[in-house]
Amino acid sequence: MSPLITDLAYILVVASIVTIIFKRLRQPLVLGYIVAGFLAGPHMTYTPSVSSMEGIEEWSELGVIFLMFTLGLEFSFKKIVRMGMKPILTAVMVMFSMIGVGGMVASLFGWPSMDKIFLGGMLSMSSTTIIYKAFDDLGLRTKRFASGVLSVLILEDILGILLMVVLSALAVSRKFEGTELIKSLLQLGFFLMLWFMVGIYVVPLILRKAKQYINSETLLVVSVGLCFLLAVMASSVGYSPAFGAFMMGSILAETLEAESIEKSVSSLRDLFGAVFFVSVGMMVEPSVLTQYWLPILVLTLAVVLGQMFFGSLSFFVTSGDVKIALSSGFSMVQIGEFAFIIAGLGQELDVTSQFLYPVVVAVSIITTFLTPYIIRLAPKVSVQVEEVLNPRIRESMKKQEELASVLKSSLQKYQLPSVQPWRQFIKAILLQTAAFLTISIAMGMFSLSAVLSLCQSLFGETYGQVVCCVITLLLLSPSIRAIVVRKNRNKNVHYLRSLGGINRMMIEITIFFKVLIGLIIVYNVVEYLSSLWWVWNVLLSIVALVLIVMSRAVKYVSIRMERTFKQNLRQREQRTTLGYGRKLRGKDLQIGRVGVPKHSLWSGKTLAQLHFGKTDNLHIAAIIRAGYRINIPGGSHRIYPGDELEVVAGRETIEAMRIRSEQDVVEPNRSNKDEYSMSIISIKLSESSPLIGKSLQDVDFRTKYHCMVVGVEEANGHIGLIQSRRRFAKGDIVWVVGEEADLSMLGMVI
Repeated sequence: MSPLITDLAYILVVASIVTIIFKRLRQPLVLGYIVAGFLAGPHMTYTPSVSSMEGIEEWSELGVIFLMFTLGLEFSFKKIVRMGMKPILTAVMVMFSMIGVGGMVASLFGWPSMDKIFLGGMLSMSSTTIIYKAFDDLGLRTKRFASGVLSVLILEDILGILLMVVLSALAVSRKFEGTELIKSLLQLGFFLMLWFMVGIYVVPLILRKAKQYINSETLLVVSVGLCFLLAVMASSVGYSPAFGAFMMGSILAETLEAESIEKSVSSLRDLFGAVFFVSVGMMVEPSVLTQYWLPILVLTLAVVLGQMFFGSLSFFVTSGDVKIALSSGFSMVQIGEFAFIIAGLGQELDVTSQFLYPVVVAVSIITTFLTPYIIRLAPKVSVQVEEVLNPRIRESMKKQEELASVLKSSLQKYQLPSVQPWRQFIKAILLQTAAFLTISIAMGMFSLSAVLSLCQSLFGETYGQVVCCVITLLLLSPSIRAIVVRKNRNKNVHYLRSLGGINRMMIEITIFFKVLIGLIIVYNVVEYLSSLWWVWNVLLSIVALVLIVMSRAVKYVSIRMERTFKQNLRQREQRTTLGYGRKLRGKDLQIGRVGVPKHSLWSGKTLAQLHFGKTDNLHIAAIIRAGYRINIPGGSHRIYPGDELEVVAGRETIEAMRIRSEQDVVEPNRSNKDEYSMSIISIKLSESSPLIGKSLQDVDFRTKYHCMVVGVEEANGHIGLIQSRRRFAKGDIVWVVGEEADLSMLGMVI
């Protein structure tokens, strides 16, 4: 048998045993996988080891791809937009601070420059998995600060993907030059926007057209196939396959099938994710840990103290609340899965030292164990800090209010517009221009490489260039028109123009630059394919641009393209946002659905007993049960597992309700499972039995004994169902079903 199969079988068996032990000890499974990898790895001489690390590395690469794919499925660009700037600013501040901490520690020990950079990346992100687990164990998921921490963790994961790409570029060039870094970031932004836009435009259309042919099996195959397709494409242009997998996950997250795909892929993610974390444990060398015990200790203190200080400071800057800031910062005092991925990237690119991987794994294990205790420490510290800082905070807030008042009066005095219209206008223009410029560049590159050669082979070199120029401009025309014309007449533009003066002038300058960008795109195509004097090329470009802008056909195609993209982007939200609830878009109140889990504590209770209106500040508009609706339910209506509740509340309240629904479940008490377990026994009736001469109707076993007679055994051993009017006789062997405690009592009575 192939060593690949035998090694996989061995590590899965070891992992299953160790993780069961860790589950019993109430420790994160990630740590169990790492310990299993250490036991099954080549550095543990007292236990059998895998025969081929190369094969395990291939399996672990699959694990990273599936982890990033499912992370993308849970991610939505719209969620990031809704979060606002506070969590984005917090995540950026925390990451940059911890990157600096990692670089300082590496400099302290005199490690190479690439070790400094990669170590900073490893320390910059907290573990989403471990924090989720800690919040669940400590019952903190519904706390006010928890939602902010989870938002920052999502953003850290996204920024971690970008950080991986930047680190890869730096590792290849071996230089940290500003121009190279800017070039890499621009290239990254181009591919990120291109893949997302094309994916959102194409993938939902394919899934809708093939909907009748797709079941759960084919959906799994299609989604995994798309995942690996973009992973291969990302690898072919120099990025990590994990980046491509994440992008495809984020594209599929906007489709109607996202939840089904997530359920289908979850088993593959768990399996290959386990293999990945096991492979992490295999990299741990005891000799390295003993040799580098001091860096491990220093790095552990750097992570804990760094996150406690810089994390709390970052949350305080964005929230202004000491208690929330400290609870949030103290929650993030660990590193996890992304540190392993970045460490593995450094090993794969052969730019980091060999000792760095096991050192980081050791730091992760220690900080994970410390996390629950540090989270519990936060309230005590916040009380002491608040006593010192509260007077200063009040003084600072008073100064901010005075500054805001002065700014407001200045705006009114000089009749200046508020910042909001300009911000909305600039945001819309930048997104529109960046998106269609990306499409234009990609379409132009494709046409000038593939279409040009085809046209020249069909029409000759000169005429082929002319035909290719026309075809290219036709392909680019919807995007060019959108750049030049769109967003020039919306309400913000009309308002700013009505103010006159500098506002009107700035609007005209902005529109001029949009026209200039469109002209540059057309001119580059014409200049590339024309041998005429540059003046004639400019004139031809102006004529072509005017025709594009004036063409009604191009206008309709451009509008249709944009409308299709927006519909695909919003289709999942439109499905989850109920028809009558769409009227509340942009309002404080929203209408959403909350599912009732299988083992919910709400099951069987009435709405009056649960009193959601008082405890959760929301209203239940309807109950959906097995496809049927109970509109405007009353207090006497009961809730059952599988129900969906249509809830009217604020967006944050609905999210908190969803979290509560997942938490309010009953866990089976396995330690007492025999207390209420069912059993079946046989009882031979003696002459003194009180049942002699009576029938089932006379005795009523269910009420009197809490048991049920299922049959009477005949002389030949056959057990037949007993009739309700049959009378019991001496020697009958009666078979009875019930709970063991009730059966024991019954045996003594009859």
